[in-house]
Amino acid sequence: MNQPSVGTTLDVQSFINAQPLSRYQWRVVILCFLIVFLDGLDTAAMGFIAPALSQDWGIDRASLGPVMSAALIGMVFGALGSGPLADRFGRKVVLVGAVLVFGAFSLASAYSSNVDQLLVLRFLTGLGLGAGMPNATTLLSEYTPERHKSLLVTSMFCGFNLGMAGGGFISAKLIPAFGWHSLLLVGGILPLILAVVLLVWLPESARYLVVRNRGADNVRRTLSPIEPNLVAQATHFSVPEQKTVKARNVFAVIFSGTYSAGTLLLWLTYFMGLVIVYLLTSWLPTLMRDSGASMEQAAFIGALFQFGGVLSAVGVGWAMDRFNPHKVIGTFYLLAGVFAYAVGQSLGNITLLATLVLVAGMCVNGAQSAMPSLAARFYPTQGRATGVSWMLGIGRFGAILGAWMGATLLGLGWNFEQVLSALVIPAALATTAVVIKGMVSHADAT
Repeated sequence: MNQPSVGTTLDVQSFINAQPLSRYQWRVVILCFLIVFLDGLDTAAMGFIAPALSQDWGIDRASLGPVMSAALIGMVFGALGSGPLADRFGRKVVLVGAVLVFGAFSLASAYSSNVDQLLVLRFLTGLGLGAGMPNATTLLSEYTPERHKSLLVTSMFCGFNLGMAGGGFISAKLIPAFGWHSLLLVGGILPLILAVVLLVWLPESARYLVVRNRGADNVRRTLSPIEPNLVAQATHFSVPEQKTVKARNVFAVIFSGTYSAGTLLLWLTYFMGLVIVYLLTSWLPTLMRDSGASMEQAAFIGALFQFGGVLSAVGVGWAMDRFNPHKVIGTFYLLAGVFAYAVGQSLGNITLLATLVLVAGMCVNGAQSAMPSLAARFYPTQGRATGVSWMLGIGRFGAILGAWMGATLLGLGWNFEQVLSALVIPAALATTAVVIKGMVSHADAT
């Protein structure tokens, strides 16, 4: 295999591009996958425990609307704050802190005795959840070769869908036997264990170390496990955008003339996608229960929606590395609207309903899983963590809106079919925004 010309200076990305994936890089993939998996499990927990919690505390489902949204609001602040911190202090320290925070407060949430306590603790849990995913995406994207970047980042991100689906499968077994507390206990203990593993095994981003001038020895030590002989020859390290991106701060980077329109379109796309995801994640089990399904059936079909994203994420990432990524993602959003509408028409047939929920989940969660990869490719190292985390953070307002819409529409007396049909609108808007983003990026490139 041809190696990059090093002399005394080694371009970090060219070096990574030229090497086969090492065990060291696969370790980063696995650890980031586990972070996102537990992030997904904790994020979805309220949707799965809501029916049992409502019954246990004797409150109506509308009263749970603020609790459903509390973690999502926390995730907004966690995402918006963590990106600039990671661009300044490093990806690893923010990731370890994020996992510790959401693990500790999820564990505390299991011991809540009223709605007010649970609301505060879920908000604090959300701070950690919001910080985890974007920085895992950023770190992994900076360790992957360009030829596999979308595939690996999207595959990692499907851990979020798998975690959300896992919450459904686990809750279907745990909650009937041990109560709603059990799912929150699992969602608290596992991240605390993972945080210790991350301290020992997770490396810092070499590209970050170069951009922040943390010393050639630190960069060399970080890159050596990939190909030690080649790294040892270098006395200086660089990244491709180091000379072309000059900005006073990270916000000047993501809102510069080259990036500003793309930034806003990424926000709009992700926002609309999360309206769909969180309305269904938060309220599909409850809608199913209202329509006569058992608690086990409702949890299982709700989990199928998330599991669909696991099935499609790898295929979406593979397609993005080979075709126009904006058109790939736009197609999946469009199909998500079509199948969400079809789900609303299939209530009388449980087998057809389960199949359509799975396919709808494949479409919308596959598209959502691909968006962090699209953002990570779009931004330079100097503002990558901020760009990715702000897309995810602003998008969380869509999650809040989706969870709130479910409570509001149910309160207005909307039925299963009407709620699902309404999701065609955000699906169409997400499709339009990401396709326009592709046109804008192409125009900038040319």
